[in-house]
Amino acid sequence: MKIVNSIKELKSYLAEEKRNNKQIGFVPTMGALHDGHLSLVERCVKENDVCVVSVFVNPTQFGPGEDLEAYPRTLEADCILAGKMGADIVFAPAAKEMYPSADMTWVEVTGDITKVLCGRSRPIHFRGVTTVVSKLFNLAQPDRAYFGQKDAQQVQVIKRMVKDLFFNVQLRIMPIVREADGLAKSSRNTYLSQEERTAGLILSKSLRYAEELFKQGERDSSRIAAETAKLIGSEPLSEIDCVEIYELPDLKPVAGDITGSCLLAVAVRFGTTRLIDNVILEVE
Repeated sequence: MKIVNSIKELKSYLAEEKRNNKQIGFVPTMGALHDGHLSLVERCVKENDVCVVSVFVNPTQFGPGEDLEAYPRTLEADCILAGKMGADIVFAPAAKEMYPSADMTWVEVTGDITKVLCGRSRPIHFRGVTTVVSKLFNLAQPDRAYFGQKDAQQVQVIKRMVKDLFFNVQLRIMPIVREADGLAKSSRNTYLSQEERTAGLILSKSLRYAEELFKQGERDSSRIAAETAKLIGSEPLSEIDCVEIYELPDLKPVAGDITGSCLLAVAVRFGTTRLIDNVILEVE
């Protein structure tokens, strides 16, 4: 497996693979790889001739006072894990490599899709995400790119960007990977104390409860959201940011009953750590 730090070297290597008619798969990450990331790498390896994993803590998606400096950076371990899963390249550029100019060119998806949920409390976040992902897509020119459903809003935003800007890439959205006790895998789980981690289990428990209500025939979006919030609120260490239901794929608010495909998304703080989770409720 190759570790590449420069854009020039990455483009040169992949151009040669393209000339040999190799299919390129791409897994963009911010490092601190866990089983959720590795499930993406595993699928990428199976479906492509070349698997590229990027490890880049993207500064433009962090707002003032967020955890950019504290975000875990474990490049050496990440490279070992990616290599064990069969990745061919780890692209690990410096920030200056990805953002060479002081005056920025931005790629931004506008509208409700970036203003609700995480976009409401993190107003510059998705502009940073779409800018860096568009740069990475332009560099890697992948045939397929892999993302996890845990970051559900990000998935919908990137789908919109790919559609609107005519990127020639197939998006593969993989299921949420969970710990044995139900906690969604996340790099930010390392911030949690043991007590906070135990409290965080209320997220998956509440989503399973909402899913069961839905399966039993409940369609009132307000009641499902309220019951989910009530259960989360029963955990003393939880501080609810949002418990909301939106139509897919545009993330428009649901008015009344659920009639199609919807996203139930939760964001909750445990101490200083904000955890997100979600489930899709779909009328067949």
